[in-house]
Amino acid sequence: QVQLAESGGGLVQAGGSLRLSCAASGRTFSSRAMGWFRQAPGKEREFVAQITWISTYYADSVKGRFTISRDNRKNTVYLQMNSLKPEDTAVYYCAADDPGNGPYGSSWSPPYWGQGTQVTVSS
Repeated sequence: QVQLAESGGGLVQAGGSLRLSCAASGRTFSSRAMGWFRQAPGKEREFVAQITWISTYYADSVKGRFTISRDNRKNTVYLQMNSLKPEDTAVYYCAADDPGNGPYGSSWSPPYWGQGTQVTVSS
């Protein structure tokens, strides 16, 4: 089991930036695939980015604008979001897999989820 806690959401104008953080509990963080999904109003939850011990993956819609990174000493994964667009407005969820599983890229179906943090981009 792992507990995930997101932070860093908020309201930003189009073209602006935000950095999301996700702190994970436990001692096995470095061997877990971690990532982000988002869900906009009236839409299904969608993959945004994933980071493992050897690779990163991004949805086409965020490539070149978002960067996922991790700090294994702090048990934290980050999502740096630049050049934000109104269509990036969503609740962003942190996700984690069991140690050693993955990588899966955009087809990932993680077992652990955070509570979500709202990101709103105004035009």
